[in-house]
Amino acid sequence: INYVKDLYPQAKNLQMKVIVLHVGNSYKTKDGNEVRSCKVADKTGSVNLSIWGDYGNHIQPGDILSLSRCYAVLFKSCLTLYVGKFGSLTKVGEFCMVFNEVPDISDQNPNSPNQKPPPTNNNN
Repeated sequence: INYVKDLYPQAKNLQMKVIVLHVGNSYKTKDGNEVRSCKVADKTGSVNLSIWGDYGNHIQPGDILSLSRCYAVLFKSCLTLYVGKFGSLTKVGEFCMVFNEVPDISDQNPNSPNQKPPPTNNNN
């Protein structure tokens, strides 16, 4: 199992267990796919989760999800989690899970933990 705090851009083949904090409105892509953005969290922090297709219509705040074969990428400068084509999203419970909303690693703050610190010049 992977934790939110360990996510970084281009991380692949992740297994996660998260609780849904917020479900956003859905929108349609140019090619007709329905996409919904959610905020999910575990005990180490929170991150955005993008859900494609009909799954998003069945997810509610408080749902505990088991995600397999998911990956993380930067979308509009925000780290976002996606379930891969051969991955799965399964509801495994409700409400009873320890979680932290901070750090929110999807936050665009350049000092957030998922960003590498700027190089320092030690040649003084």
